[in-house]
Amino acid sequence: MTDGNAAAERRTALITGANRGIGRAVAAELYRRDLRVVVTARDADAAREAAAGIGPGVLWHALDVTDPDGVSRLGKELGPVDVLVSNAGVLLDGGTDALSVPLELVEETLRVNLLGSWRVTQEFIPPMVERGWGRVVLISSGTTAEFGGALFAGAPGYSLSKSALNGLTTLLASQTAGSGVLVNAVNPGRVRTRMMPNQQTLPEDAARFIADVATLPADGPTGRFLTEKRGQG
Repeated sequence: MTDGNAAAERRTALITGANRGIGRAVAAELYRRDLRVVVTARDADAAREAAAGIGPGVLWHALDVTDPDGVSRLGKELGPVDVLVSNAGVLLDGGTDALSVPLELVEETLRVNLLGSWRVTQEFIPPMVERGWGRVVLISSGTTAEFGGALFAGAPGYSLSKSALNGLTTLLASQTAGSGVLVNAVNPGRVRTRMMPNQQTLPEDAARFIADVATLPADGPTGRFLTEKRGQG
């Protein structure tokens, strides 16, 4: 890691849901790429432990993306964020269908996966636009219907939440066009996480692709749904 003036110039990356799985792996990968990393999770102890495990100087904050006051407070405490990876998400309705899924599960899924991401982007993107640089990555899924995909019926609330997240990506990219801020959704493929423990692809493998999107050059794409070629997830 660098220090002094060089350290002051390092980009700051905030990752939500970064205490385990893909989020933690992305935080570690961005740390290896010499970004100033901020790990967040709903549980403060989990965020602290993840940050300590990644390396010296990694910051941590407790953050529940469904809590408006908490998101606003973090924005004020943390200062400028250059890279936002919105990874916090839930899968609560696997094995159900649209006619029988308990709608309270769908409501909670939308609160976290869609509105949680929307909330953190409203907090952190406007300052990026003011500074003229930013990278935003929304972690989506191959279960969605846009961009040539097919909506997965076996987890209807989850699939709809990620489909809506793709729509949010296009809205945000349109809003920030020409500002120096790039906003993209990413399908990392089927990755071995608590949601899908039987998959072969490790979070660290997916993290390299996500980190590439989080550090795109100025002429990189925006408003796109970018897919890891290993598979669909």
